[in-house]
Amino acid sequence: MSPMNGSERPSLDWLIRPISKEEFFQSYWERKPLVVKRGERAYFSSLLSFQEVDRVIATLDRRYPDICLKNANDPSLTQADYTSPGGALDVAKLYQLFEQGSTITLAFLDTVIPALTLFCRSLENEFSCPLQTNAYMTPPAAQGAKPHYDTHDVFVLQIAGSKQWTLFGTPVESPLPGQAFDERLHQIGTPTLAFELEPGDLAYIPRGVAHEARSTDTLSLHITTGILRYTWADLLLEFIANASLDNVAFRKALPVGFARSGVDRAQMQGTLRDLLQQASRGSNFDSTLDALIERFLAKCPPALEGQLAQLAALDSLTIDSVVGAREGVIARIEAKGSSESIHTYGRSISFPSHAGEAVRFALSHPRFVVRDLPCKLNDPGKLTLVRRLIREGLVRALPS
Repeated sequence: MSPMNGSERPSLDWLIRPISKEEFFQSYWERKPLVVKRGERAYFSSLLSFQEVDRVIATLDRRYPDICLKNANDPSLTQADYTSPGGALDVAKLYQLFEQGSTITLAFLDTVIPALTLFCRSLENEFSCPLQTNAYMTPPAAQGAKPHYDTHDVFVLQIAGSKQWTLFGTPVESPLPGQAFDERLHQIGTPTLAFELEPGDLAYIPRGVAHEARSTDTLSLHITTGILRYTWADLLLEFIANASLDNVAFRKALPVGFARSGVDRAQMQGTLRDLLQQASRGSNFDSTLDALIERFLAKCPPALEGQLAQLAALDSLTIDSVVGAREGVIARIEAKGSSESIHTYGRSISFPSHAGEAVRFALSHPRFVVRDLPCKLNDPGKLTLVRRLIREGLVRALPS
């Protein structure tokens, strides 16, 4: 086990090491919490630091609620205490309240910190769903949030300092986004697990598991990575929506007066069962799944840092140049007759089918020589293909 070095890319394997992906998905995913104690304080140092947090707060004009304060022990705290009416932060006041015990929450850091962008894209490619990273900076002996559960699974990455976590019961198993925690309705139960995360340690907490965290005697910084998974309910809703477009029976009005007493509910229930049977016999599964895939791809923008330099160097590219798949690209390749299409971030990029093998190779290899592309293209054809992939932000030139 070691911190991510310059040649290693972020991945689920790296994140949960020494637990294997097979063990994680068989034993923990959506089932029970996981705690990984490493004893390697710098394991996550490539992702975030106090200096980077300070830069985001002080220079990027991030506004409420992307940056906010939380204090489980101060219910009187409001955004007005540290923002202007337009949502701009009073940074000096923000830090004063932080010093007095409030946690600084920084949401959507994957949209402004390249290392977290690549981290999310890598895991999104493995999970087939969007991810989001928030950071929490907590002063010593403080607690930002009261016990609650999340409606998405989370990985907790401890960057600096330490936090004591307590897990409770599961008031709602695998809650949907509309089933958010409500302390008036949900009983968290008794503690089921307590652990301390130190720098380099990791925890996985399934959605629905109630939890709380409190910093120890040191300043704490951790990342929470939310897995915004798709559910069978999402696919089913999309499926019924498509069936409604294809079958007029779904678009008929409910019986006149169905809201009045005395309506024949048995007949309505029979009609509903018949409609569900008609939907299950339909042939729109592939189009429904493809629509969900396209929705996912559209939520994963490519990380194109350095693209201007890549374009400027295109003319100097040769058949002996070293290139490789760009990190963070999430794409789906589909064969259509005499062409191949790459679907990525709401775009469709077409290539002739005879280039399909080379395109698949280029998008799956982090480093290769242009000459080594496995295809029947001649050398000028290989160069043309690689230049096109670089222009599209799918491949990049690398140092020899």
